[in-house]
Amino acid sequence: MAQLVSVIREKAKALENSSGMRGGFRSFTSAHKLAPESIRYSDYVLVRLFYEATRDAGLWNMHWAITDQPPNSDRIWQQWKSVKRPSVWESTATAECDELSALYAFLVERAGVKTAGLFWPAPNHTVAVWVVHPTTGPVVRVVVPTSQIFLDENDLFDTNKFNPWRQKTIYEYTRRDVPDSFELPKPLFNFFLQQVDKYAGASDVTLQKLRYLREGVFLRAWTPEQAAREALKRRSALGSAPVEDLAALQYFADDMRSEVLH
Repeated sequence: MAQLVSVIREKAKALENSSGMRGGFRSFTSAHKLAPESIRYSDYVLVRLFYEATRDAGLWNMHWAITDQPPNSDRIWQQWKSVKRPSVWESTATAECDELSALYAFLVERAGVKTAGLFWPAPNHTVAVWVVHPTTGPVVRVVVPTSQIFLDENDLFDTNKFNPWRQKTIYEYTRRDVPDSFELPKPLFNFFLQQVDKYAGASDVTLQKLRYLREGVFLRAWTPEQAAREALKRRSALGSAPVEDLAALQYFADDMRSEVLH
């Protein structure tokens, strides 16, 4: 686990120059009227990267379902331990909103970004919140929607659909859900890193589109071929979009066509 976090930190440094990260940061600082130099860009990149990786139907193929498990990520890690042949068509683990949010907050904390915790916008729902302390100006609470429950396609990282100030305190998630020595199967470890390499530099809008296509495949609402065609249709419609977006959509289509039914 420690090695996974370390490698993701290195990949985050490279992603700082990607169009998706730069564009997302501009939108984020503009929305909150923050001077870009008032917060650490490297923190933003890690926070956004882990969001895209661990969210429902995100880069690491998590899948939301009601599990009635405690608000920690223990069961996710145990499920991951048995994934010897990860598939782009299948989820790597099933978890409820509070488990997904705990996984996110746990990994963000292990990566060195402080003040990520859990927020209950409703009695039966949980998301994560990143609490930002700019060098100038008031504290900012950023909603990190690890699932799309109660949300739609327009609700992304930092959605304003939930007001995080309704909860008096956002407690930093400091629980060690698994030790640094926890071992993931090598094929799954490699899959996680490959997914980051392929997709994490794309824009919020493109990653959201791919999230919905991936979810459709998990739920059998789309066949892999239908999802591939939809991604390529989106790619054609983008025209002269940033190379990271065009590449992500092409990777997705190729991935959907890379496996055969057994």
